[in-house]
Amino acid sequence: MDLGMILGLVLGVGLFLYALLSGGVSLMIYVNIPSVIMVFGGSFSALLMSNPLNRTLSAFKFFMLTTKVPVLETEKMIRVLVEFSERARREGLLALEDNLQELDDEFMRRGIQLVVDGTDPEIIKSIMYNEVNQIEERHAANIKVFEDWGKYGPAFGMLGTLVGLIAMLANLQDQSTLGSGMAIALITTLYGSMLANMFMIPIAAKLADNNKTELLSKEIAIEGVLSIQSGDNPRILQEKLIAYLPPIQRESLRQEANKD
Repeated sequence: MDLGMILGLVLGVGLFLYALLSGGVSLMIYVNIPSVIMVFGGSFSALLMSNPLNRTLSAFKFFMLTTKVPVLETEKMIRVLVEFSERARREGLLALEDNLQELDDEFMRRGIQLVVDGTDPEIIKSIMYNEVNQIEERHAANIKVFEDWGKYGPAFGMLGTLVGLIAMLANLQDQSTLGSGMAIALITTLYGSMLANMFMIPIAAKLADNNKTELLSKEIAIEGVLSIQSGDNPRILQEKLIAYLPPIQRESLRQEANKD
């Protein structure tokens, strides 16, 4: 469970409601059903038009991904790759096949299998990077759903405001309705901004961050697989791979290696 995402969402909504209530007015003055329909319904309809139906309807599933911390054990992956490199230098590449089923990472396992099968390095590189590109494209398409919704929300909020202003100006002779009419017109802008900045834009940013984390693990796997095939010294391989990690994690792995 990603506590940062959950805490941010709860804190954001809570502080927003507190700010509304601290104005000394009833919370119900911020509730307007036509405005809700125009902003949320209108922006969702635009989302349906600009994205495939199955992807749009999967938006809730994509959101749930942001509530989970990506389980990517990069340090463990580096240790495994270094161990495979040491064994390959001692016993040859074919010896790696005995340990393939021990690998939890399917992407790395397929890469090592290609090495064991004697596949050309350029072909391995092409296959693995092609898979990474496909993953990135799928993630980008999912992120786009929330980026689009984040754009449509304020747009429909402004549209609702214009509709409210037109209705208000059409009834200028009744001065008693001007204040309430202006308030209703502005509520749609409030809804649109809230939809975008409190929900859609942060969700898109979180998915983009998770995407970077996953792609980093793929880069480490590719670098390790290609280095094993080329017969790099295990220490050189380790230095190549720990360059992807933060300084604290690098020192931890180096100390482990020195103890061994």
